[in-house]
Amino acid sequence: MSDSAFFEFQVETYGCKVNHYDTGLLQKRMVSEGHQFTSEKARVHVINSCAVTEEATKEALRRVRKIKSDDPNKIVVVTGCAAQVDTDRFALDSQADLVIANSHKGQLESLVQQYIDGKLSERVFKSNIFKKEDLEAGGGQDLDHTRSFLKIQDGCNSFCTFCVIPFARGKSRSVPIDELVQRVNDLYSEGVREVVLTGVHIGDYEDDFFGNDHLRGLEDLIEQLLVRTSMPRFRVSSLEPIELSDRLLELFQEEAMCPHFHMSIQSANTKVLSDMKRKYTAEQVEYALNWIQQKVPGAYVGMDVIVGFPGETEEEFTDTYSRLNASPWTRIHVFPYSERPGTYANRLPDKWDRSLIMARSRRLRELSSNRYLDEAKKQIGSIKQTMKIASKSTNTTRCLSKDYWNIVVPESSSYSLGEEFQVKLTGIDDSQHSKMDGCLIGQFVK
Repeated sequence: MSDSAFFEFQVETYGCKVNHYDTGLLQKRMVSEGHQFTSEKARVHVINSCAVTEEATKEALRRVRKIKSDDPNKIVVVTGCAAQVDTDRFALDSQADLVIANSHKGQLESLVQQYIDGKLSERVFKSNIFKKEDLEAGGGQDLDHTRSFLKIQDGCNSFCTFCVIPFARGKSRSVPIDELVQRVNDLYSEGVREVVLTGVHIGDYEDDFFGNDHLRGLEDLIEQLLVRTSMPRFRVSSLEPIELSDRLLELFQEEAMCPHFHMSIQSANTKVLSDMKRKYTAEQVEYALNWIQQKVPGAYVGMDVIVGFPGETEEEFTDTYSRLNASPWTRIHVFPYSERPGTYANRLPDKWDRSLIMARSRRLRELSSNRYLDEAKKQIGSIKQTMKIASKSTNTTRCLSKDYWNIVVPESSSYSLGEEFQVKLTGIDDSQHSKMDGCLIGQFVK
């Protein structure tokens, strides 16, 4: 083995929870090979990129240039979704030493080692993502996080008109239930006490253990995890309105299920949803939001909404605004429409000026901000089961309630990261309100 066999590395992650899961898996594999994870001056800097918008790719390109400008000797590796769909931009327009697409992400540590040892004759590694069958299962938490993402599914078969992700992640494929049960039990033995079930489109989850005539879906997976593991907390990542079911919502009555939903709705106007190639209507969006509150009262409900989609008229935007204003939820993640090369929507006529898109976005963000503050006020005086997730300063600690409220409490050496305790909510941290992070203030309940 050469002198360069072991190296210090850091991973910078952009984008969704699936990317954070992949980062955790990558870190775990590299550490198991003897390499050292560090946030300081590492020799190898990995950028796990996002491609959901063109700006995400540009951000990764800027980051490569900045790293190389600060330290030309640092080895910069770009992987992730942007490396898969915008490969040439990193190969031609950046100073990246290696470009390793999602198709080859499972070989990243080996390719980096070969590069350091001078055994590579090329710097770009990519193949047809739709031929990728494995999910690189077995990963989990980032090394600097107290909770764990668990990728149960990858890829997408929907091909929504605004989205490039199927071309970055490939076809939908799922991890079998038995493997996920074992992984959760492993995480529990490692000290993890909250698992976030994530994927590119988890509503497509299926396990064909019994054959195609008896496919097991998301509800079956959750049921098995509740029965066959001791994990005290489970969260479920993004769902579409038509992916809710009576059985799924009944499972949220279980103590281990966090009353927290993230709904991928994108619009609440039927015409716009049809143009996006979404498979539900505005009425189904409304029904789903009300159904959640009926079955899981007080649940925290976040959602994604795209504003300014090509052809979206003022009347159609107002319809979305009005329907959401009349529906129960907690927070909207507003995404101003951004042209994304490689998508069908990028070829549509009637694109709006950026100024109009941003004006609509401000209106919807104001609606979200006011709703979030109103919902936060309702929490004051309540007692919540929380988990310590980080220290904000020497005097305060950040914790997360089961229903997804970020809370700031006085620092206490009595509790360690990942430990649960009760907190009584006493107020709102106005300085954090604009960030919607750490909005509530609490005191320990003795």
